[in-house]
Parts: sequence; structure tokens; C-alpha cells
Amino acid sequence: MTTSGSEKLIRDPLWDTIRLDPTAVRIVDTAEFQRLRYIRQLGLAHLVYPGATHTRFDHALGVYHLTKTALRHLRERGGVPPDAWEGEELIPYAALLHDIGHFAYSHALEELETERLPAHHEEVSRRFFSSPALRDALAPLGLTAPDRIHELIRGEGEMPLRGLVSGSLDLDKMEYLRRDARFCGVPYGEVDVSRLLQGLQLLQDPASGRYEVGVHEKAVAALESLLFAKYQMFRNVYWHHAVRAATALYKRIVEESVRAGLIDPEELIGPTDEELLYEIGRRVLEDDGEIAERIATRWLPALRHRRLPKRALELTAADLSGRQVEDWAVGDSPWKRAVEDDLAAELGLESGEVVIDFPVKPAMFQLDLLVERRDGTIQRLDLEGVQGVLDLPKVSQELYTTARVLRVFTFERREVSAEQVLQRITRRVEAV
Repeated sequence: MTTSGSEKLIRDPLWDTIRLDPTAVRIVDTAEFQRLRYIRQLGLAHLVYPGATHTRFDHALGVYHLTKTALRHLRERGGVPPDAWEGEELIPYAALLHDIGHFAYSHALEELETERLPAHHEEVSRRFFSSPALRDALAPLGLTAPDRIHELIRGEGEMPLRGLVSGSLDLDKMEYLRRDARFCGVPYGEVDVSRLLQGLQLLQDPASGRYEVGVHEKAVAALESLLFAKYQMFRNVYWHHAVRAATALYKRIVEESVRAGLIDPEELIGPTDEELLYEIGRRVLEDDGEIAERIATRWLPALRHRRLPKRALELTAADLSGRQVEDWAVGDSPWKRAVEDDLAAELGLESGEVVIDFPVKPAMFQLDLLVERRDGTIQRLDLEGVQGVLDLPKVSQELYTTARVLRVFTFERREVSAEQVLQRITRRVEAV
């Protein structure tokens, strides 16, 4: 990192040079932002892809860089009234701060039952915005800047440019797909970022008359590359069986620590990856309970030494044909935990040592943006698609279904029959 006056230049392996303006420098220098250096972008994926040790810090700088670039392209294009630029001065810093509230190991803990978790990371970020240091860093932007930036991060409000921070075209997605693929060493995350940025436009919604971030029809092919890159990365990296196994073990450690009163849910806000595991490890050694003993002697060492839960069962979309997984069995819930513990007892395992995993991402192909057609007309592109422009809805559900795999992990090697699981957590559905 080099300094030029009150600005800083950062060399980045993905985007080459990132230039931080003085306000961004003040934000980056706060303890709240520096914490992101110690939150891995992909949680426990480094146990599968050793290069995946990049952090939320790296990613946030990249999103800030792309946002500044996108604003410059939009300014150069022009052709919109001055009020369409409302809040422009806040957009780069909302991009920089969009992940400020992440828990240790990024998204993993967000899958826990609600009573085990204070809130989603975007809501938790409000607590970081209350810090004096961060509020001082944002002071030149006005007294209301922290609240307005938090609103942008949550995808709320009516600022025309909010789509750069949260939405179908938000630059977060473009950045993390490219960065994650690079550091995992896989070819799946290629997105034509340059073409997408050049295709961005501020367009007027024919229905409401309000301006919002959209794209020209000529850049739709690049938008397709973004959507298919998401599918490939979820199928091959984010939902890789060993990544999900490591995540299941980590979640169970935290869940049981909260259940046993070793950690209060509020204490999950703030610690970095290693800080949280260290603190859990320290507390379980000071407790003589059964859960603490199991975490201390079996589960934490297993995570540290990469002795991950084993796949006892794996069911693809074809295996699940004609069946619907119950809603309560998709996320973490008391009902699913009861089924897991029943299976554990049948297999001669301890409570908590069977995990049913069926990851969900309903917004994988989320689309809601304006497209300017070649003839100058403006249409809204949503999940129904636009005939002749983007007909992805015809294949999106099939791709999403294919990417999802129902797995049962056991903390010691066991075999589980499909019938043992399907009769407990699914119901038959009529073919359409």
C-alpha cells in the first residue's frame, strides 16, 4: 500500500491498482474495517481449495474499485437529469462497507436457527456504524451518512444509484465471482466485467418514472456470463461436498456452544475467524459439561486437523424426483435437529453428530432490472425474462435444482439408506 498525499494506492492481484480517496482511507484505517482482514471470504473453503484464504477486506476494496469505475462510466454517458444522481457521493462508501457486519467465517453462521443468531450480517452492520471511529470517518459526508449508507447496504430507499450496491447488477457479485475463482484456482467464475460496466446505464422506469441502474441490450450476453458463473461456482465451489461438510462441523460447534450457554449469541458479533474458535476452545476447557467435553476433545480438533464429517448419503435432483423436501428440513430448525439426532441414535453416534444438509439460494438467478433495447425502448427484465433478449427463466429452475444436492454427513463413517431419510423429511408430490 503506497500513499500519495491523503490518498492511497493499493496493488491488487485482480484489479491491478486500486486508488483510495481520503474518505475511503479514513474508513479503511478504522479498527472496524481492519477486522475484515481476518474474516475469510469463503469461510472454510480453504480446507478444500488451499488458495482460498482471501478475505472480506480484499473483496471490499475490489467492490469499492468497481463502483468508482461504474460511476465514472455512468457520468461519461450522461443524458439524465441532475436528480438522478441523488446520493452519488455515498455509493462508493456503501460498496466499501457492504460486508462490515460479517460474522466469523462469513456466511456460515447465517444458516443457524434464528434464536442462535443475533441477526443477518446486513442488520448486524448497523452496530458497527454506531462506532465513534467509523462515524468520524464518515463525518465529511454529513450527519445522516451512516444511516443512509446502511439503508443502501440493506437495499432500501429510493436512491437511483442504489442498484450498484444491492440488486441484480450490484458490483459485489461481479467482484466475488472473479476473486473467488482466481483464489480457488478454478475456471468457473469468468465474468465479462468490463463489458458489463460499459453497458451500465441510468434508465427511467416506464411504469414509475423513477431512474435506476439498468443495462443496454448489447451487454446482455455479459449479464448471462454473470448468471452462469454463479451457477458454476455454487455447484463446484460454494456447495462442494467437503466445503459443506466443514461448514456443517463449524456450525454444529457454534450451535452447541450457544445451546450450552458457553457463548451468548450477542458474542458472535465482532470476533474474527480465529478469535471465535479460540474463545470457544478456551471456554470449553473451563467447563465440565458433556457438550463442552465433546467440543473440546472431538469436534474442535476435527475441524483444526481437517477430519471432516463423512458423506453417508448423497441424493441428486434425479434421486429426489417426485418428492418435496419439507421446508423445516431445508434450514436449521428444531424439527430437523430432532430427525438428525434420531438418525444419530440409530447409527450409534452422539447427539449432534449427524447433519442433514440441503443448501438453499433462491435468488441465484434473481433478475429485476431495466434494459434499454436497441430501438431505444426500455423494458423491465425480471424472472419472466424478455423474449429475444434473455430467456434464462426457461432454464434457471433446472440449473438451480441441479446445483442442489441433499447430503447426510456423519461425524464418524456410517452408511445411511435413502429411505431412512426420505421418509422423514420429504413428501411425495404429483408430477406437473
